[in-house]
Amino acid sequence: MRRIPFSYALASLLVLALVIWLAFGNFQGFQSTPPDTPADREEGSRVEVVEQYSTAFIPEQIIQGQLTAHREATLRANIAGFVDEKPVDQGSRVKAGDRLLVLDNDALPEQLQQARDELAVAEAEYSGARNLRQRELISQPELLRLQSALSANAAQVAQLQNQLDDSRPTAPFDGVLNRVEVELGDLLQPGEEWGQLVDDRRLKGTAWVSQQQVGDLSEGLPVTARLLNGDYLEGELTFVSHRADEATRSFYIEATLDNPAGKRLAGGSAELTITLPPRQVHTLSPALLSLNSEGQLAVKHLDDSDQVQQTTVELVSADTQRAHVAGLPNPIRLITLGAGMVETGETVTPVPSEQATIAQPSPGQDSVHAPVD
Repeated sequence: MRRIPFSYALASLLVLALVIWLAFGNFQGFQSTPPDTPADREEGSRVEVVEQYSTAFIPEQIIQGQLTAHREATLRANIAGFVDEKPVDQGSRVKAGDRLLVLDNDALPEQLQQARDELAVAEAEYSGARNLRQRELISQPELLRLQSALSANAAQVAQLQNQLDDSRPTAPFDGVLNRVEVELGDLLQPGEEWGQLVDDRRLKGTAWVSQQQVGDLSEGLPVTARLLNGDYLEGELTFVSHRADEATRSFYIEATLDNPAGKRLAGGSAELTITLPPRQVHTLSPALLSLNSEGQLAVKHLDDSDQVQQTTVELVSADTQRAHVAGLPNPIRLITLGAGMVETGETVTPVPSEQATIAQPSPGQDSVHAPVD
């Protein structure tokens, strides 16, 4: 008996299987309910979401400023005279009350002693006249004449004492005799400048801040000054101007800084860092910031119903890596990918950030992350 070739048998089996499938394989047509339409099977847009809590953040304002001495005085002559002595060398530290210069006093000490003697005589005469007046042995006008003479002698003593003090000027406060511009024998005239006294145990940091910055400042805030050599001085904000400069619309501020070592810093520049009160903020990438329809900074996030919300925020601080913003709910379901593809109020499918499957935009395609200008 002749055998059927194997290839013929295999082809026959395949044809038989195809006929059976065509006859009975489309069971979908016999289902009691129609299949889901594409609209029923469509899911919301997928976005990457991370839950985030606010954290405490201490904002700072960094301003370029100038350093000046806490106090400085220009020393001027009050009377005319020749320089007789220079008891303190230029650059020496002095205490309040130390004598800084001696002018030729033109026998002022002797004149002052004579005036004091005459004052003592006038006091004795006036005292005796009062006793006589009580016994009505002198007239009232005579008593008043002696009283006037006593007052004139007292005024003469005071005037000569002031002249003597002016010929021997003293330091009004502790500091450094920073400059002496006269030599022995020089003639000084009233009002002529001869030196400068500087108190540099404390320094004054001055700067100008913008209208946007001044609202956060108040007296008493901590201030750190970074010097050009890398050293630091600590202090506090002591003055914030209540009126802006008309030309620049900026506000003048002052900070008092401790300089116990007496470093030579007055007149130089420094970077002033003002530490503001701590705030609760959310920290995120600057790329997640966008502008709402009113041109305000905003952030997109999800509510409990997976609907997209857009909340305006206050930019507390920012750099190229992160932005610190205030005004968001706590905690927040932050959209970290896909925010640019969804609209406010849209219901979406959240994907935890570690399981995100959204593809990166291809070259030439607009990115959904747009940096804020």
